[in-house]
Amino acid sequence: MTPAVLEFADVSKNYGGLRPLRIAGLIISTGVHAILGLDQAAAEVFIGLATGATLPDAGEVRLFGRPTSAITDSADWLATVDRVGIVSERAVLLDQFTVVQNLVMPFTLEIEPPPDAERAKAEALAQEVGLSQSTWTRPLAELDADAALRVRLGRAVALDPSLVLLEHATARLAREAVAPFGAVVNAIAERRAVAVVALTADDGFAHAVDGSPLTLDPATGRFKERRRRFWER
Repeated sequence: MTPAVLEFADVSKNYGGLRPLRIAGLIISTGVHAILGLDQAAAEVFIGLATGATLPDAGEVRLFGRPTSAITDSADWLATVDRVGIVSERAVLLDQFTVVQNLVMPFTLEIEPPPDAERAKAEALAQEVGLSQSTWTRPLAELDADAALRVRLGRAVALDPSLVLLEHATARLAREAVAPFGAVVNAIAERRAVAVVALTADDGFAHAVDGSPLTLDPATGRFKERRRRFWER
C-alpha cells in the first residue's frame, strides 16, 4: 500500500467563518484528489493546516507520516514545506517578467538573463505545463489567465514536491480552458507520481481531474463522493 502523504483525523479549526472547518477523516496518497465544498477562506485554512503553517484546534494533521504538531522550529518547517507545491493566486508572479523568467525563479534569482542551465530547466517546465514556445519570452502581463495558471503550476512542481495543493485554481479560467488544464494536472501527477489535492468550487474541473471527487459536508466534516450524472456530461 502506498504510504499516505497527508492525513486529517477529527480535525476542527476556527477561523471566523459561520462554523469551524471540520474534517472528520481524509487520507491522501498518490494521484489526484478533488475536493468540493470549501470556499476560498476555508481552502486557505485547509492549506495552512495541511502544510503545518497553522495547527488544528482539535484533532491531528499528519504530513508525510508525521504530525504537524511535531514541527518545532522554522528550519524544520521549511524543510518539510519544501516538499509541498502550492498553486494559489496568493503566490506572487512578476507580470513584467517573461514566462521563462518567472519559471526560473525556483532555481535562481539571476533572471536578467537566467544562467543557461536554469533557463533549460524553466523551459522544460514551460513545456511540461503546456505553454507554447511562442509565449516563453513574452511578459506575463501580455498573456491570459490560462497561461498565468500554468506558470503557477510550473512553479509549484519545479522542485519535485511529493504533494501539490491547488487552491481554487480555475476560478478565473474561461470554461473552455478548464478541461485542458485538468488534463495537464493529471499528466503531471502520473508522470511525477505526485499526490495532488485540488480544492475547488468548479464541478467541471473536479470531474476533469478526478472521476469521483469528494464533497465536504461542512456541518459534519465528512466527505461523500460526487459522481457526475449522465445528463451533466
